[in-house]
Amino acid sequence: MFALMPVNIRLALRSLSRNRLRTLLTMLGMIIGVAAVLTMVALGTGARASVEGEVGSAGTKLVFVKSGNYTRGGESVGIDSGMGSADTLTVADMNAIADEVSGIKHVSPRLGTRTSIAAGAKKAFAKVEGVAPSFAEAYSWDLTGKMFADGAAEAVIGRALADQLFGPGIDPVGKTIEIRGENFAIAGLTPGGSDGQTETAFVPYTKLQTMLGKRNIDGIVIAAEKAGDASRIAEDVKKLLRTRHGRGGGAANNYLSAQAGAGGSPDDFTVETQAAQALTQGLYTPAAAFALANLPKLDEVNLEEMADTLDHASDTMTALLASIAGVSLIVGGIGIMNIMLVSVTERTREIGLRVASGARSGDVAMQFLIEAVTLSVIGGIIGLILGLISSRIIGWALAWPVSVSPGAMALAMGIATAVGLVFGSYPARRASLLDPIDALRTE
Repeated sequence: MFALMPVNIRLALRSLSRNRLRTLLTMLGMIIGVAAVLTMVALGTGARASVEGEVGSAGTKLVFVKSGNYTRGGESVGIDSGMGSADTLTVADMNAIADEVSGIKHVSPRLGTRTSIAAGAKKAFAKVEGVAPSFAEAYSWDLTGKMFADGAAEAVIGRALADQLFGPGIDPVGKTIEIRGENFAIAGLTPGGSDGQTETAFVPYTKLQTMLGKRNIDGIVIAAEKAGDASRIAEDVKKLLRTRHGRGGGAANNYLSAQAGAGGSPDDFTVETQAAQALTQGLYTPAAAFALANLPKLDEVNLEEMADTLDHASDTMTALLASIAGVSLIVGGIGIMNIMLVSVTERTREIGLRVASGARSGDVAMQFLIEAVTLSVIGGIIGLILGLISSRIIGWALAWPVSVSPGAMALAMGIATAVGLVFGSYPARRASLLDPIDALRTE
């Protein structure tokens, strides 16, 4: 039976080509069903990936490392303070963090000063920060222009500083500013930001180190791959830096360890997550220590809540897509079954001749089943192509991300084949049960 499969496929194609318009109309239900399902899956998958990316990079992903360690009022709650003016943080420390601490997506040094910045006759006294190009990715900047190249005489400035130097609303990209006697071409403009970034000029940290005659750095900005990893990364960074700076390999002395009564020599650095920084902003030290002691792993709690919301929304979308897919494919399958029943009626005499010539009932059933599957698969292929095209067009028109995996396309074709088998089984069985004598008598 399987040896005759190629012959049966050729016979099926010949039979379907006899009435091409009817065949096309029959496939239309399958074409529309597969195309609609694939389009919705593409948009749904792209949307989920986009939301997951937003959740994974939501507000609490950053970890800040600062040189020196002084906590004002820390003695009142048992926090050792000292090494406040330490300058022991180096680029080598940053590289060690990037190499040895897992879960880090971006890392950049920070080196800052306040100085005069000139653009022609206009001047502004503002902050200048030396950073790496990855700093823009850590903060997810939406730049006008581009980020400067590492080591280039280029700068990125904030909107407020640009307004001071060039006038409100003027695009500064391509213009030149002077910092400490050196000219920097403006590569990009950041319209927003935090920590006063709109009033800051950012330059390559290596250029600023040379200008200031410094080898150390003031801080390190770390962006976690997942927001919920920020607390764990902060703890790993503390342990690593304590070992590298000869402070011992134990737990660092911070708000939480102080509340737990853990002592130890004071660090020459401080490490703080973005969530902890936001929570304690404006609080006195005792209040900040109390808040952090009673809200451990705040970023993990936030991420868990966001992940639960995302999962619920995804489950709802999946159920909706599955119901629409089911209805579309059932309609397409009914159309195939209907046309195959009509085909059996029209070809009753042909079936009688085949049986009279020695064909078995199984051969007749296989012939009609293959015709149904061929009809379904061809419709599925056309629907697959139209679905890919329509998803791209809709995604482009709505500025919506689309994503279609090879697995989704394979699943679509598998479902199309299954629909042909299920809805072609009854017509095939009906054809195989025809009495050859009655079939030959049919006009």
